[in-house]
Amino acid sequence: MLNRHRRRAALAVPLSALAVLTLGACESGSGAAASEPAPTGTAAAVVAPGKPGEPARRISPEEAASLLPDERPNGADFRYVQMMVVHHRQALTMTALAPSRAGSPRVKKVAERIAAAQQPEIGAMEGWLATHGGPRDQGAHDHHAMPGMATEAQLAELREARGAAFDALFLELMVRHHEGAVTMAAEALGQGNNIQVEEMANDVIAQQTAEINRMRSL
Repeated sequence: MLNRHRRRAALAVPLSALAVLTLGACESGSGAAASEPAPTGTAAAVVAPGKPGEPARRISPEEAASLLPDERPNGADFRYVQMMVVHHRQALTMTALAPSRAGSPRVKKVAERIAAAQQPEIGAMEGWLATHGGPRDQGAHDHHAMPGMATEAQLAELREARGAAFDALFLELMVRHHEGAVTMAAEALGQGNNIQVEEMANDVIAQQTAEINRMRSL
């Protein structure tokens, strides 16, 4: 995973400079790069900066695009996003119980904060799926394979609990739930290929790790 990140970083700077160099060549009308003819059969050319000590060269837009890293989503990306939508929805099910059942105002506040963060994340993940062709069968239907998911018996117990009993069980289940989400996000970072999924997974790790620490302090 780290090598893939380094390749992205290495390519980002020279490729981001292409447009700037192209504009400079068009405006100056002089210099080796500007006077060099465009590749045959192309309507336009892009000036690609050379390696240290090497001159810039003109390449076609298609060749410039081919230098970008392949970030097409793979099965791990689809599996993560689909599973995390389901995972987040269960968190919303649990947080919806807190206003009428929690005894501690701090637990109610934690539940409110979790709901406020995860509802938009569900929207973002569903939007990503829609953009990339919708859900795909990557094993995301197997809810029991998702780490941290509460069982139906545990959810039923949470619904029956009130006051301090609810607070203790809610925190126990939600910490475990968040730990499962962090595990899933870490797996997506190691196995996925899409930069947007990578960003979403990093956000989950950062936000839910902070929430775990906050809940453990209550």
